[in-house]
Amino acid sequence: MNTNALMNDPAYNPDRLLDAMLKTMALKNDAALSRRLGVMPPVISKIRHRRTPVSADMLIRLHEHSDMPIRELKSLMVAA
Repeated sequence: MNTNALMNDPAYNPDRLLDAMLKTMALKNDAALSRRLGVMPPVISKIRHRRTPVSADMLIRLHEHSDMPIRELKSLMVAA
């Protein structure tokens, strides 16, 4: 599925992924998540507000900090 199709898919929900990462990493908010991942806060905000997709780089960062398999991280982005 290409990026545009994913962003337009009603099942696409990056909030589930970001919220799961906050819980897994015991962080209070998106600002803390951005610091942990080493990205600027607007990156997380743009993902949460669906202005940019979750990139491969972001998935790798999330994997490295959570030890969750990338397949599981990707599954969190799509509502069941």
